[in-house]
Amino acid sequence: MTNINNKYDLIIKNGTIIDGTGKKCYKADIGIVDGKIAKIGVLNKDALKIVDANKLIVTPGFVDIHTHYDGQAIWDSYLKPSSIHGVTTVVMGNCGVGFAPCNSNDRDKLVKLMEGVEDIPSPVMHEGLNWNWETFPEYLNALEMNKRDIDVCTLIPHAALRVYVMGDRALAHEKATDDDMVKMRKISFEAIKAGAFGFSTSRTISHKSLNGEYTPTLKANENELIAIAKGLQDANGGFMEIVSDWNNPNPKEEFEVLRRIAETTNRPIVFTCNQRHDRTEYWSDLMEYARKASTLNLSIRPVIAPRPIGILLGLNGSQNPFSGTPSYKKIAHLSLEDRLSLMKQLKIKNKILSEDPIKDSQFPLINRINYNQMYEFGSDANYAPKKNESLEARAIKKGISAAEVAYDILLKNKGKNFIYCPLVNFASNNLDACETMLLDKNAIMGLGDGGAHVGFILDAGFPTWLIDYWCNKMNKFSKEEIIRRLTTDTAKAAGLCDRGQIKEGYKADLNVLDWDNVKSGNPYIVNDLPANGKRLMQETTGYEFTIVSGIITYAKGKPTGKLPGNLVRND
Repeated sequence: MTNINNKYDLIIKNGTIIDGTGKKCYKADIGIVDGKIAKIGVLNKDALKIVDANKLIVTPGFVDIHTHYDGQAIWDSYLKPSSIHGVTTVVMGNCGVGFAPCNSNDRDKLVKLMEGVEDIPSPVMHEGLNWNWETFPEYLNALEMNKRDIDVCTLIPHAALRVYVMGDRALAHEKATDDDMVKMRKISFEAIKAGAFGFSTSRTISHKSLNGEYTPTLKANENELIAIAKGLQDANGGFMEIVSDWNNPNPKEEFEVLRRIAETTNRPIVFTCNQRHDRTEYWSDLMEYARKASTLNLSIRPVIAPRPIGILLGLNGSQNPFSGTPSYKKIAHLSLEDRLSLMKQLKIKNKILSEDPIKDSQFPLINRINYNQMYEFGSDANYAPKKNESLEARAIKKGISAAEVAYDILLKNKGKNFIYCPLVNFASNNLDACETMLLDKNAIMGLGDGGAHVGFILDAGFPTWLIDYWCNKMNKFSKEEIIRRLTTDTAKAAGLCDRGQIKEGYKADLNVLDWDNVKSGNPYIVNDLPANGKRLMQETTGYEFTIVSGIITYAKGKPTGKLPGNLVRND
């Protein structure tokens, strides 16, 4: 495979290749033509461009199967922060929320749901979405019109599908009728045929609209889920993604629902799996159920995170520990500078500290926040702090309230400080659970949530942290195993057969890494969303080049302006 001038479009020379399969690394050159890997070996032919990767590591581009760029992919060509963390392909439409299919009179309902579940402000979505679609195939066509820095794949979201078919009955959590289920099956079939990679659903009480209403899919019964999955079966493609509290009525019986769906429809299933702080061992049981299912040739795999999933609370973010207090609400609309000036006044400080932050809060996770699990998020981006560093521990040592410690932290660094609050995977103030999950070959690396929770969660940097912490700092996993987790494994789980490996004929999505210097910067706020909306951003080091379809998209973490990314349709 060569171009008309008998030259490669791009040669990456002298690199150490980690091919994504888990096999031991090796030295070789990579020749690229027409966006694909044409040759691996010692290459002496000319190329239009040569990248010297001497002393560098060359890997496949990372594939993230759990993101929420459903809106951002419409209004933005740069799917940051994922794209600056080496991700070259994302799957979006997770957690059962999205924007298609959608009747024109239901648009605001889906916006409110996305705002509550994924913390994307409604003004951002109202300004950014052009809504030039109704059906899911039309939504795919709309996505295809835009060029991006990375490739995108889509799932059909259950909430949108349910509202489209059932209207207000879906929002009232009514049981789907036989006719409803026939329609859902047909629509899911059409979505897969049009190029969707599957469908997603949510069964967690954590997913609410901003009005506090549970997601329309919460009480959808097994028959409804099977009907939708049969649409996938009819189309002979796609997987199911599920988020659950595992309460209905218990993890074992809830998992049995997934097993029966898999048996009935022969479609793969993935589910989110974390160590909950209130039920610390359920994750282990779920992973065991999944392993047993695999022995029956049923693909039901957990999707895990490499570290705690937690929120960043700050004056400059979406929420802080005092957002629900009456006195803070009175000043919340002011600029950061003006709020900071007022909050430094002792009278206002005492007033805010004396008020109940929970009673009138609109923050769905407020009841899961406590000072024993809150930490100052320093400049070193420490996601695994020690127990004696909690705000409660610091308060006891100082002889003041934990709330006052939190208040003072928020005022530091010109009001740009963050307080870190792990919500899952940190029950024992360590990462033992995460390590065990990562050791399970059946588990899938994911849950980066890129595009969502824009003002208080930033987990899209999981790939960078996985390399930096688990490989470089802790030496718990080999380079080859870490990269397999981020590439071949995730690509196969999504049903992507043309990427995730450095292999001749495969898509030329690559990262060229200065491995020892792969690190994440400290999160910060930028106002670059539609309607001047704000979001968290995080820079990186160590990413010398990121390449999509043979074209360099990022050099030393900075965009080159090239946009080779496309919508990927499931064949």
